[in-house]
Amino acid sequence: MVGPSPVRSHVSGLPPISLVAAYRLRWQRRRLLWRSFRARRDLRQVDDRTHDLQPEAILAITVLRNEITRLPHFLSFYRALGIDHFLMVDNNSDDGSAEFLAAQSDVSLWQTGASYRASRFGLDWAGWLQIRFGHGRWCLSVDADELLVFPGDTEHGLRGLTRLLDRQGKQGFGALMLDLFPKGALADVAHDPADDPRQTLPWFDPGPYRANRQRPRGNLWVQGGIRERVFFAQDPRRSPTLNKVPLIKWNRRFAYTNSTHAALPRRLNNLYDGPGGTMASGALLHTKFLPEVVQKSRIEKQRREHFYQPELFDEYYDKIVTSPVLWHEGAVRYDGPEQLERLGLIRSPEWI
Repeated sequence: MVGPSPVRSHVSGLPPISLVAAYRLRWQRRRLLWRSFRARRDLRQVDDRTHDLQPEAILAITVLRNEITRLPHFLSFYRALGIDHFLMVDNNSDDGSAEFLAAQSDVSLWQTGASYRASRFGLDWAGWLQIRFGHGRWCLSVDADELLVFPGDTEHGLRGLTRLLDRQGKQGFGALMLDLFPKGALADVAHDPADDPRQTLPWFDPGPYRANRQRPRGNLWVQGGIRERVFFAQDPRRSPTLNKVPLIKWNRRFAYTNSTHAALPRRLNNLYDGPGGTMASGALLHTKFLPEVVQKSRIEKQRREHFYQPELFDEYYDKIVTSPVLWHEGAVRYDGPEQLERLGLIRSPEWI
């Protein structure tokens, strides 16, 4: 039995800022755009199949490393949802990811051996592709372990959603990152790359989630859920940020500032008001906790490429390496985006 709304707080609207703060944000955005322009030198073109892109093409932009176990389903999922072309940066994979992607007719692929951390965790590389190919197009920026769902997605897809957003004069669509997990110990779960990870990881935490807005960018900050419950219960302030605005009708003057959690100009941060909010939103189903996460955590702890202060997350990696059981009595079995709407976690677009 599901209890009352799992959302502790709800916020809306951008907080006002001073003229000085607005000026500083404009310069920050310009610096980020320059970083992306400069980062093009890190990228080696493997397959560029963008010459036939239509103006109305919906693009997916992804930076990845060693994701061969997810890529078959990832591509089929987003093809079915309505992605026309994938722009992908492979960061030195050695598991066959690059070779697999190079064989896909709707994928344009670049490779780099440069530092993921030094590129603002891939934002500089993705930013260059957004500048080069995304201007005037709807762009979905997602990781290989994220699956976007929203009420009505089977019937309308991304094409229907973006047309609706265009009619409403909206520039983007926000989402809650919702961690999925198995019932048993992480390393004991079997998963085939051709399988839907939602079948391997069918459970999620319905709450609690809390939200507030940060100054000066006005970006939302949603926290809570399973990773806070299991890994950051002693210091919830360090738990992961769970809000994203992954779908934006791109302009070459836009820039993400912190993954897809926040963007500039700051009005883009007002495209999502969090769980329990009034704005249409979806969920990014986060499939991080496939069984491979145990070995990957050993590797990533050594690589130290995923956090600004990686030493602060050694304990987080160490706990994953123990292959914990993430399931608990309060977990809910995933049954589609309409279920998430009933729980107050996302909100359906106003389909016409």
